[in-house]
Amino acid sequence: MNYDVIIIGAGPAGVSASLYAKRANLNVAVIYSGESQLEKAHKIDNYYGFPEGISGPDLYANGIAQAKNLGVDVVEAEVTHIEMLAPPPKTQYSVKAGETEYSAPAIILATGNKKLRPQIEGIIELEGKGVSYCAVCDGFFYRKKDVAVIGNGTFAFEEASHLGHIAESVTILTDGKDDSEVRSALSQDTSLADKIKIDTRKVAKILPNAENTKVGGVTFDDGELLSLDGVFVALGSAGAADFAKKLGLMLNGDSIATNEKMATNAPGIFSCGNANGGLLQVCKAVYEGGVAGLSAVDYIRNLKKEA
Repeated sequence: MNYDVIIIGAGPAGVSASLYAKRANLNVAVIYSGESQLEKAHKIDNYYGFPEGISGPDLYANGIAQAKNLGVDVVEAEVTHIEMLAPPPKTQYSVKAGETEYSAPAIILATGNKKLRPQIEGIIELEGKGVSYCAVCDGFFYRKKDVAVIGNGTFAFEEASHLGHIAESVTILTDGKDDSEVRSALSQDTSLADKIKIDTRKVAKILPNAENTKVGGVTFDDGELLSLDGVFVALGSAGAADFAKKLGLMLNGDSIATNEKMATNAPGIFSCGNANGGLLQVCKAVYEGGVAGLSAVDYIRNLKKEA
């Protein structure tokens, strides 16, 4: 399905971006999944226009309804992959969400920053020493080696799939959680059946190697050791920083670096809201979403002039 702009995330930043882009007569899709941070807010009483306050879930639902009423295509599906298909002046990105592939010359990241770290002993100490949060970024270093992915959803399977073409073996560690989603995904891609295993046991600890220089393996609650060269973390769904690393976007820590127009260093990719760090408030998200939407409009119009 082809669009002018695809927005990842349906919180205040993503919806605001969609309103400005749609009002400029662009074909716009908002794709989202999971619970927004806004939905966790019991009551918001510091946002303009609500003298009695408003609940986070109500404000969130109102925003999505407003986008739909304007004609924005709002799709509830987990985005697992974004890649550039063509560079400027014919920029085109592919976005995989669920079983559907979407494309657009402009992408706006408004997912917030969902980087999650499991509460497993040893994980913090070994980050950057065999514990990674990006298979595309670091998978190359584990050619013909044994690795694991911690997670139990589609995001974890996508990371494992990438590693399956590089590593000697890949084990998805669900850490005691339900494995039905990853098993379903694996059953649909039998080409990797001999490379990817699933282990549902609770992970007790990530251990260093004998030299104490990098990951050596994990132990489970039953005391058994699984020797590994690397551990990749892919909990929940992919967030802005995860996509940024895969797309080669510049980061400030875990936040995406943008200019004043919310443009990243990649052509046609913009970012707004909590993904950019700073003041994590609805007012900032709405402002940055508006800027990102208008910047995407300018970008698309310039592409059409050059075509």
